[in-house]
Amino acid sequence: MQDTSLLIELGAIVLALGILGRFAGRIGFSPIPLYLLAGLAFGKGGLLPLDASEDFVATGAEIGVILLLLLLGLEYSASELVSSLKTQYPSGAIDFVFNALPGAAAALLLGWGPVAAVALAGVTWISSSGVIAKVLGDLGRLGNRETPVILGVLVMEDLAMAVYLPILTALLSGVGLAGGSITLLISLGTVGAVLYVALRHGRLISRAVSSDNAEMLLLVVLGLALLVAGIAQQLQVSAAVGAFLVGIALSGEVAEGASSLLTPLRDLFAAVFFVFFGLSTNPADIPPVLLPALLLAAVTALTKVATGYVAARRAGIRTAGRWRAGGALVARGEFSIVIAGLAVGVDSRIGPLATAYVLILVILGPLGARFTEPVARRLTARAARRTRRESRAEAPEDPLPDTQVSGRS
Repeated sequence: MQDTSLLIELGAIVLALGILGRFAGRIGFSPIPLYLLAGLAFGKGGLLPLDASEDFVATGAEIGVILLLLLLGLEYSASELVSSLKTQYPSGAIDFVFNALPGAAAALLLGWGPVAAVALAGVTWISSSGVIAKVLGDLGRLGNRETPVILGVLVMEDLAMAVYLPILTALLSGVGLAGGSITLLISLGTVGAVLYVALRHGRLISRAVSSDNAEMLLLVVLGLALLVAGIAQQLQVSAAVGAFLVGIALSGEVAEGASSLLTPLRDLFAAVFFVFFGLSTNPADIPPVLLPALLLAAVTALTKVATGYVAARRAGIRTAGRWRAGGALVARGEFSIVIAGLAVGVDSRIGPLATAYVLILVILGPLGARFTEPVARRLTARAARRTRRESRAEAPEDPLPDTQVSGRS
């Protein structure tokens, strides 16, 4: 009987995800908020709680995180990451200051403590690579001059996650300063080693993994990612970072082939991950944190726009492109939920706050990408017209010519 109800629940979940995804595509929005709402509706305290499939969904959610980071790593080569580090690190520093500090300050003002402040800083800091990539494609901006700047900021955030997540994991586990330092050194050493091997011997690794048989390639890459993620977790390094590093190590045709094969799996398990996060959040816990979530979303939407504007200005992009870059970076999504999922044990209010925060910005993000630049252009033109009117109103009358003055005298 339990097996039957499990199949019924799983079938209903997957079918509902498919319907929600198609609906989101029709209206031109990311399906992430709909997945979160579905999880809230069918989780504890929701309309129809699901019990039989809870363990399966939890495992699927963990696989979803691993696949999200693996596919992201496959998008970049080690040389691209190194060049991004050299050219984009000032923008990355600005991004951190503008967007992580508001989250940390909010947690401290709410009295949640320093560990929660570190967690909430990550929630507000990291933009959603998946949502932003989809929005840029939908708007036809992948070839724009500001797009490499946007991708550079996202890459810097992804690299920073390799340092941030081990620190957060160590703080959450209460291992102390010494244990946290060891974890961070292990993480940095692992990242450095993988980048070195990928730069020097990436072709050999890709050749060893490569296969003309799509089934074999899928099994080898997926198995390698899960294995490395598990080992990383045992070393108190984030499993997601381990999967990200596996993606970086693969390049060329192998990375392209693996990406095309794994994308449907990523979409499935990533959807399960967002549903699981909603399932683990009681809807009754959201109203008390809705006002802080709205205020935090408003502040960090503006700081992300400022981040993109400054980064594009550094790259010599014109004013319109600066505003487009800023608007494109507003969306938060998968990484914010991953961080909040790790931190819910510290303070149970982080999960509801992060859910509300992501729901707001994952809807506002596509709108910001679409309308920030034309709105800014309109406001700039209006301000210029006002300035011209004021300057004409304040201008003194022209004096009489000297000849007329002397003639009257």
